[in-house]
Amino acid sequence: MVKEVHPMEMNRRSVLGIVGAATTVAAIGLPVGIANATPEDAMAKVREFAGGKEPQTGGKLTLNTPEIAENGNSVPVGVSVDSAMEGDDMVEEIMILADGNPNPDVVTFKFTELSGEAVAETRMRLAKTQDVVAVAKMANGDVHMAKAPVKVTIGGCGG
Repeated sequence: MVKEVHPMEMNRRSVLGIVGAATTVAAIGLPVGIANATPEDAMAKVREFAGGKEPQTGGKLTLNTPEIAENGNSVPVGVSVDSAMEGDDMVEEIMILADGNPNPDVVTFKFTELSGEAVAETRMRLAKTQDVVAVAKMANGDVHMAKAPVKVTIGGCGG
């Protein structure tokens, strides 16, 4: 008689096998970590978001971040775009990236004329001291970018 075992059914032997394998990996020193994105990875995301347009810096897009984040687990970030929010002067999307996190994408905000203004705030987790980048895409195809360095003193994605 053969007993069928459900794949999600865990017994003492399978738990000990998993723990033993994890201990072996740790003991022989195989790297077990998360690779962080690079500034180049973040800029590739910006180029993709911009659809080939060269982002303009300064002027319309304002990025508000603290210069020093005492705790990387919760860093406040605010963005705003000086826009009439109608016709060609309407903000369609704003993307925020962190170029040193495991995945540089943080959030993308979408706007319509009913939004009234292009303003958004959030909190994000930063793995380490790095640049935070905001990119705004306008209805007329223009793309605006702002960048701000944030020094993380403790915590964050990477510890």
